[in-house]
Amino acid sequence: MTLDGDLVEKAETVISALKDQGLRLATAESCTGGLISAALTAVPGSSDVLDRGFVTYSNEAKHELIGVPMEMIEEHGAVSAPVAEAMAKGALHAAGVGRAVSVTGVAGPGQSERKPAGLVFIGCAGSGVETIVEEHHFKGDRDAVRLASALAALDLLLG
Repeated sequence: MTLDGDLVEKAETVISALKDQGLRLATAESCTGGLISAALTAVPGSSDVLDRGFVTYSNEAKHELIGVPMEMIEEHGAVSAPVAEAMAKGALHAAGVGRAVSVTGVAGPGQSERKPAGLVFIGCAGSGVETIVEEHHFKGDRDAVRLASALAALDLLLG
């Protein structure tokens, strides 16, 4: 499988940075469907950093695997800042790692939950650090939105 070169290069930087910090990582992905984990595992030595990835595409998976409250999903929608935050914190807790990143959004085409294609929320949680959630509005087709989301998630891990 050939992944975007910029994505793999950014993944290499994340692996190196987290390894230097002695941190392990978990991912919680919805619209990216494992693309972040795939990019990270394309890097030799990634097993020193990447602990696990949760592909939580359905609302039930978000709830069952990483503990996102169904009430939160019903109130805010799966594509929302509160759910992205809960996904990151849930993955951090479920995996027992030092960092976790989450992505939830609408890759398109079309819209979901009255939210436009390209709307993506990315969360980053860590032990002893404030959880950060970013809202993005990416342009392009489904592949472009997924790639941009994965790149932004890796950037957030570096920030």
